Amino acid sequence: MNPLSASTTQWFEFVISHWMLFVALVLILALLVHNILFASRGSVDPLQATQLINHEAAVVIDVRPAADFSQGHIINALNIPINGFKNQMGTLQKYKDQPILVNCRSGSQSSIACTQLRKEGFQRVHNLRGGILAWQAASLPLTKKRR
Repeated sequence: MNPLSASTTQWFEFVISHWMLFVALVLILALLVHNILFASRGSVDPLQATQLINHEAAVVIDVRPAADFSQGHIINALNIPINGFKNQMGTLQKYKDQPILVNCRSGSQSSIACTQLRKEGFQRVHNLRGGILAWQAASLPLTKKRR
């Protein structure tokens, strides 16, 4: 018997015997590939974010809860918590032609808000990769003053 076919046979036996584990592996790999290829679309790091704010007058939208926002946020940021974000689309229409930088604590909630903005036709939407945590790690300033 060919050694290659023996290993192939063992592989198929393993997959058949442990099909649930194999399906889970395929699903995890597919999600990982999707995340690598698509999730970082439109994401910017804190340095790129400061360039958007300073040179392109980007509108900063913070989707954290009001209590977290009041503890410190990017200067001139608008606070529109993610739990009511869809309902606030009308108030954001005036910023449709400007670059928009969306942030949250770590970058996951803001990516959801970015997706919603893109569905509404906003073209220049950017997610702050790593959120306020990355902003603070880069030693960039926060303020407690409301806009």
